[in-house]
Amino acid sequence: MSDRLYKVTHADGRLYHGIGRWNLPKNGQPGEWMPPILGPLVACRNGYHLCERDTLIYWLGEAIHEVEYRGEMIRPAQDKILVREVRIVHTLSTWTERTARLLAADCAERVLPLFEAERPNDDRPRTAIAVARCFARGTATEQQLTAAGDAAGAASRAAEAAARAAGDAAWAAEAAARAAGDAAWAAGAAAWAARDAAGAAEAAEAAERKWQTDRLWFYLDGGGA
Repeated sequence: MSDRLYKVTHADGRLYHGIGRWNLPKNGQPGEWMPPILGPLVACRNGYHLCERDTLIYWLGEAIHEVEYRGEMIRPAQDKILVREVRIVHTLSTWTERTARLLAADCAERVLPLFEAERPNDDRPRTAIAVARCFARGTATEQQLTAAGDAAGAASRAAEAAARAAGDAAWAAEAAARAAGDAAWAAGAAAWAARDAAGAAEAAEAAERKWQTDRLWFYLDGGGA
């Protein structure tokens, strides 16, 4: 198991799955320990759910926190860890709307060849991705955003028909369109889309997951400034 564990929440500490709010760090100090979990630890029912560095890509949201735990810990599935007591040590300041959008654009671009193989003369998704990157860096105009969003949406609808025969091509256009919208949703959708586009082969899926994880940590470690 990795030495470091992570939790993803809304910016204010609210959970994405379930109810409740985690105690956030204050004045440079870790958040208060969450109340201990009573009874048996059961995945998705009873316990605090955490993830490791290599599985963080599956749980992206508004805020990523490094956490520490004490007491009992179990691993009910490959992509999650369950603990009885936990607190947030600090929130990763490198995970922002900007880096989320850039990651989404990277993941969408990764699967563009699937779309372009079926529609080689359609550059709308590629244009939308380029504008999404400009938007993330604060250089896109409103006119560019509107045009790119409309183009990506149209390309996504066109790709859906082709995707029934060609596989996952539509996901590329949709991920590109979403990249210019809500950052957290876009990052998660693009990451899952790119993962699915790798195909059913286990080796290809593992390689794609590693690429996504490496790219995510490129940004979390301060890259792309």
